[in-house]
Amino acid sequence: QVKLVESGGGLVQAGGSLRLSCAASGSIFRFNVMRWYRQAPGKQRELVAHITNGGYTYYDDSVKGRFTISRDNAENSVYLQMNRLKPEDTAVYYCNVLVELTNYWGQGAQVTVSS
Repeated sequence: QVKLVESGGGLVQAGGSLRLSCAASGSIFRFNVMRWYRQAPGKQRELVAHITNGGYTYYDDSVKGRFTISRDNAENSVYLQMNRLKPEDTAVYYCNVLVELTNYWGQGAQVTVSS
């Protein structure tokens, strides 16, 4: 089984920054694409960003220019640096990977951005 453990959530004022980490059990070389999703209260879970093993990145328009996804295969981790946070970024953030048709998820990290 694949286990993803998240850390780094918290409470921050608008304009502040947070860095989320997601540590995977074992090597992530086999994970071509790793993703960050988020789910705000009363809303559907949405894709925030993804990164491939080759370093290609994708961002939702709502976070472009503010968030940066990165990965360190040697540390078996993926990160989400979140800058210039807005109240609408408030959500539970989930690390995700699809492995052989099975989705694996982190436990969720609460990010709360106050006005």
